[in-house]
Amino acid sequence: MLLALGWSLSALIVSAILLALLFQQAAIRRVDQTLGELIDNLVAGSTVEGNQVFAPPFTDERSLRVYSGRYWEIAEPTADGKLRPFARSTSLFDSMLSPPSDLAARLKAKPGKAIAYDTHGPLNEPLRARAQQNLLPGRKAPVIFLAGEDRSSINRDVRGFAAATAVAFLLLGAGLIVAIVMQVRVGLQPLFDLQSEVSDVRRGKAQRLAATYPSELTPLADELNALVGHNQEVVERQRTHVGNLAHALKTPISVMLTEAAQRPGDLSEVVTRQTEAMRQQVDHHLRRARAAARMQGQGERTSVAEVLDELSRTLERIFLDKGVVIDWDAAEDVYFLGERQDLLEIAGNAVENACKWCKSKVRVRAEALGPDRFRLLVEDDGPGLPPDRRDEVVRRGTRLDETAPGSGLGLSIIDELARAYGSILILGDSSLGGLRLEIDLPRAEA
Repeated sequence: MLLALGWSLSALIVSAILLALLFQQAAIRRVDQTLGELIDNLVAGSTVEGNQVFAPPFTDERSLRVYSGRYWEIAEPTADGKLRPFARSTSLFDSMLSPPSDLAARLKAKPGKAIAYDTHGPLNEPLRARAQQNLLPGRKAPVIFLAGEDRSSINRDVRGFAAATAVAFLLLGAGLIVAIVMQVRVGLQPLFDLQSEVSDVRRGKAQRLAATYPSELTPLADELNALVGHNQEVVERQRTHVGNLAHALKTPISVMLTEAAQRPGDLSEVVTRQTEAMRQQVDHHLRRARAAARMQGQGERTSVAEVLDELSRTLERIFLDKGVVIDWDAAEDVYFLGERQDLLEIAGNAVENACKWCKSKVRVRAEALGPDRFRLLVEDDGPGLPPDRRDEVVRRGTRLDETAPGSGLGLSIIDELARAYGSILILGDSSLGGLRLEIDLPRAEA
């Protein structure tokens, strides 16, 4: 569009300048023709008596009116290259034409040929002049005939024509700009529609490209649908492999733990400890693999408000004896760009951890950070956590209070899933007096 606009405007500007110059040249040629006719009349009507040249009588009113704008002069060249006048028009009054200093030499080099030039008249007005050197009967020395005409009217006409041309070309340029913009917008509208549909697929608002496109874009839309389908197949295969691997590893680990428990001793303790570590590592990497597979095929969107409502009702019943009240709030247009199960694991572990340690109150907030991210905040009114212990509790299996129920995996699971979605778990001080958990997650469009 910019290239077309630049070329069109450049062509219009150059065309306007050329038209103005052509008009100016045409007007000057007309003046030169008039001055040539005046000189021809002077040459034809001039007479020689002795060594003196006499001009013919003229009936041209402009030549007879002082400073009228039309002038003529008859002169002869001197030895020093200047001109000595014989006669001049009444319109010059007491003035003389101002020829170029080298005019005599130029006319001598081209006898009988007219030379046109620009100069100034008696009132300092711009003057178009013409000079010609001829030989008259009865005189051996050459005679120079000069004629000039005020070109102010020509300049005004040229300026008026240039202004009118500029206005016309500006209107034409504006029309061309509108036409080009409309043509590009209308012509490329299918591409804009395709971009919008691809964006909807990426944000999880659609599964495939469903619109009908022109024949030029149909192959591209088909290839994009094939690519989306291929990615979904890859994700499903990865999930299947992850599930098979989990099943294949968990069974031998469980057998090893069972056998070690049935044979107490030093070796049994070592096997049990290492097998538990293996199981934790397997769980850790399998969870990361599942989350990575889901991230590759992001196309699902989950309502954050629905998940928080479900979790709040469930956990309030679980901690009914403790009298826990969960105050949650999430805008209806905040959606998680990912699978519901992942959001349930992240938010569920975070809220459950807050319920375990709170006195009676837990606060949960889901705040939009922009079109692509939202923040999940979980706070409680419990004892909190010293800053120097916060990194420690994120490690897998770490429990600061062995008397509290749980496996010590909740916060590490949150951190693993958050990292899989391009974020980290941030622990801080809550305004309620306890711990504050903060996680930034991808947001889908409503």
